[in-house]
Amino acid sequence: MEISETLKENVCRLSLDGRLDTTTAPELDTKLSEVIGKDIKELTLDFKGLEYISSAGLRVLLRGQKMMNGKGTMVITNVKDELMEIFEMTGFNDILNIQ
Repeated sequence: MEISETLKENVCRLSLDGRLDTTTAPELDTKLSEVIGKDIKELTLDFKGLEYISSAGLRVLLRGQKMMNGKGTMVITNVKDELMEIFEMTGFNDILNIQ
């Protein structure tokens, strides 16, 4: 998985390409901790290039959402239909802000 970061003042966009699974979830977890530690107010995760997400990836997203609570907003964009089905089946579409 590749993560591209765009940071402007207190707004951050992370674009994910590839697979978010057991192998790559720790990389995203580290990146989220680093970015959220910069006192950002808006975090956007762009899933345009994301092909797959596992339960390990879902846990990292939940952790990121919890870290952002009280600090600002976290939004997930450009979610493919296959991934949206996973969010809906797991109920994560009710927890996360998916646009």
